[in-house]
Amino acid sequence: MIFCDKTLLITGGTGSFGNAVLRRFLNTDIGEIRIFSRDEKKQDDMRKLYNNRKLKFYIGDVRDPHSIATAMRGVDYVFHAAALKQVPSCEFHPMQAVRTNVLGTENMIEAAIANKVKRVVCLSTDKAVYPINAMGISKAMMEKVMVAASRNLEGTGTVVCGTRYGNVMASRGSVIPLFVDQVLNGKPITITDPNMTRFMMTLDDAVDLVLYAFEHGNNGDIFVQKAPAATVEVLTQAVLGLMKKPEHEVRIIGTRHGEKLYEALLSREERACAQDLPGYFRVPADGRDLNYDKFVEEGEQKITEAVEYTSHNTERLDVDGMTKLLLKLDFMQKIARGEHAVAQD
Repeated sequence: MIFCDKTLLITGGTGSFGNAVLRRFLNTDIGEIRIFSRDEKKQDDMRKLYNNRKLKFYIGDVRDPHSIATAMRGVDYVFHAAALKQVPSCEFHPMQAVRTNVLGTENMIEAAIANKVKRVVCLSTDKAVYPINAMGISKAMMEKVMVAASRNLEGTGTVVCGTRYGNVMASRGSVIPLFVDQVLNGKPITITDPNMTRFMMTLDDAVDLVLYAFEHGNNGDIFVQKAPAATVEVLTQAVLGLMKKPEHEVRIIGTRHGEKLYEALLSREERACAQDLPGYFRVPADGRDLNYDKFVEEGEQKITEAVEYTSHNTERLDVDGMTKLLLKLDFMQKIARGEHAVAQD
């Protein structure tokens, strides 16, 4: 196994993605997993939950170059998940999103290069494509920082690539635990727009995507998983069906700050140059430099003909399909059985 006796660092590792990686790797022949995050309470909870000697914890912030450089010593691989990702809070505090998502990524990459880390995978979001909110804009800039850094890594032994994925069901900030909580407390389910579509994937899908990028990525690549989508209305009906309360009140409250009607995982320009792989798209970095005269300046027919890859034009789930996908989640299996369940933080 490629991770045999290796050291993996997960920034933002106390979140839902970090926990999913731990469940996948702790009982393998990996040497050490380092969790780097700001939250000492969550780190302490993880330490007690897993009680595993392979697990090491580093308190720090990607905004602080010294703290991330210290955690990076002796590391072989990095999964960069540290981020501010709540759309409304980033709208009100955009510079905080910049400091964590953009400058923090730069600090992480510089520390990885200095410590001769072999592979870095940066986790991005569908909101980085045609962004209209501060979170998406900061993540789009994070991708640009990653691609720019990848341009001059030849001969360093370090590969930096990225992934981009959509809504992870029942993770922190997902609407699914909110809907369940509203039903259990006898409150109306509140939705912003019933026709709004979102990509749907599980945490295991997210881990699979990152591992695929890890194994197949070249410098500057961005990998996207082909994922189904559903309207918020279909998602609501599926949740209520599993909870056996199909007649529960649903209230439309209007679009929140920074919300889009649909999300895109690939822009038209990216779709034109993307490599279509089984289950995934690979978007290579634009290898041109600023000497534009070297390149033919004619219109690119492929871009004219390409169509972006969005939650409106991907495979669309109906209520039955959405229900089957929800039942892949331990959280929803427990809810469907009438048991108490807590969403993965």
